Amino acid sequence: MTDPDAPGLPDFRRLPIPEAIRWLAENGEPADPRDDVDTASLERRFPHLRGVEADDAAVDGPHGSVPVRRYRKPGRAARTALVWVHGGGFIGGSLDMPESNWVAREIAARGIPVLAVDYTKCLGQAHFPVPSDDVLAAWDAAPQLLGLPAERLVIGGASAGGNLVTGVVARLRDGAAGAMPEGLVPVYPALHPDGAAPGGTVDPASPGGQLSLNFAGSAEALADPHAFPGLGSGAGYPPILVVVCEEDALRPSGEAFARLVRQAGGEIDVHLETGAAHGHIDHPGDAGALRTIDAIADWIRER
Repeated sequence: MTDPDAPGLPDFRRLPIPEAIRWLAENGEPADPRDDVDTASLERRFPHLRGVEADDAAVDGPHGSVPVRRYRKPGRAARTALVWVHGGGFIGGSLDMPESNWVAREIAARGIPVLAVDYTKCLGQAHFPVPSDDVLAAWDAAPQLLGLPAERLVIGGASAGGNLVTGVVARLRDGAAGAMPEGLVPVYPALHPDGAAPGGTVDPASPGGQLSLNFAGSAEALADPHAFPGLGSGAGYPPILVVVCEEDALRPSGEAFARLVRQAGGEIDVHLETGAAHGHIDHPGDAGALRTIDAIADWIRER
């Protein structure tokens, strides 16, 4: 999450999960130490992004205000749009991280408006379904914010965000109030309690197991198919594009979900990003990230 040499910041890549949760709960989301991922730097690096407009808003959710940010390229009529949710292990991430801000700007620059969504992090007393409720509230507000009906909107997200958007669609399918999206795009998603070995026993001492248990809130909730939609039915989803990365430990989760949906007769495309690792779209300009963004935009246009 951060550069280990950044002054005053721990190296979240090596920090034990309980310590990372404690630090984030006490200090909040740290500023990204990279000096070339803010919006001004992105526009200098990628001139095609300069025409994208963005504005912040908020949605009333059951647990409080949900921050959102709208992106669009003026002068281009949109037939569809994307609701996008960043990752961060359910404990971190923000609308300013490249996985949210840069990705949304790139998609919007391709003529697809984007509503980027933040959510409550699982720090302290917040656990599932709180972040899921936040995303659901933003989804319900998206047609008004984007000016398009829900049946012309696609919802997608990366990593923990991929879990949340897939879980929200499963909740809508299973009776939650709200309209279903036109499509679903989970990117390197964590759809199982143990994404590296779907169907296996979760090791509560492993980093992945600790993040899953912290998100779920209890050992019993690890079996909740709305918290981990890879455990539920594969039926009833809209068309799906799932992106998996060749060098990602969570790749088995996305691939197992694809098999689940296909076995239920659903429509799902799998985009394998060769040579890429988990989190690659949080790195602006990465060749694999640009291929993934193109794949997402092309798939959305085809809906």
